[in-house]
Order: sequence, then structure tokens, then C-alpha cells
Amino acid sequence: MGGRAVVRPTARVVVLDPAGRVLLLGARLTDPAVPPGDVLFWYTPGGGVEDGESVRQAAARELAEEIGLVVEPAALEGPVWFRRHVGAFAGVDVDSRETFFVLRDVVHEVDPAGRTELELLGEEPHRWWSVGEIVASGEEFAPRELAAVLPEVLARPWRRPPRVVD
Repeated sequence: MGGRAVVRPTARVVVLDPAGRVLLLGARLTDPAVPPGDVLFWYTPGGGVEDGESVRQAAARELAEEIGLVVEPAALEGPVWFRRHVGAFAGVDVDSRETFFVLRDVVHEVDPAGRTELELLGEEPHRWWSVGEIVASGEEFAPRELAAVLPEVLARPWRRPPRVVD
């Protein structure tokens, strides 16, 4: 891998249930050519922003595709966090510029029917996590500091500029 990383604007949603648990998906795929293994890390639903789409619109579209949850873009709170992550996928360096929104009080059974072929290939598990479970877990999370920054989002509606998280 050499040269420049591909810049990818990305929209993500911190989906919270009434008990304050966050819905996370388990990433298992490093390359479409390699069978998925164990969960590498847990992350919030979301994905790339398409041409002509706002980040907020992309976040709502990704919720419908990835977990079968249809919401109006205006229902998303925030943005609450910005994160930049550079990593390799299928041999390409990807520079993800992530914008996170929040959706509260969600009662929803995850439906992966709208996932892309690549997303289905990963056969990703999902799980609702409490902050305590994240803190006690030996798993990796994205953002890495999820356990530290989640309580601030849970405490009250977000009424300030987004914070940068790692």
C-alpha cells in the first residue's frame, strides 16, 4: 500500500434504547476475498456519504440499510462527535471522516435485509451494550474511547458543538 489514502466522508448513528444501551455491529471482514473471522471491533451503524447527499441524510439511509430502521433525517440529534480514522480495507488505505448523530429511545428488532452484498458477506452480529458492559469488555470499539464519551451523550440531549473523539 502506498500513495494517498482514499478520503471517505462517513455518517454514523449512536442508536440508544430506552435503557441507555447502544446498538453496535461487530466488524468481521478485512477483505471481501477473505472469509470473515471473529469480531475485530464493535461499531455504530453507518457508512459512506453518497454524492448529492447530506451527512444527516446518509446517516438516516444507512440506518434503513444496515438495521432496517426507517427514520427522518431531522429525527437525528447532533452531530455529537467527529472522528478521523485511517485504516486499510481490501488493501486500500481509507481515510474515514466520521460524523456521529444520536437517535434516542429506540425499540427495534434489527433487520439486515437492506444490507449491501459486502455487508451481508461479513455476517455481522449485533448487540445492545450498556456503558458498564463496554467498560468491562475486553473487546475493541470504534470509537476507541466509546466508554468514556458515551455517558455525556446519555446524560442529556446534545446542545453544543460536536466533540472530536478517537
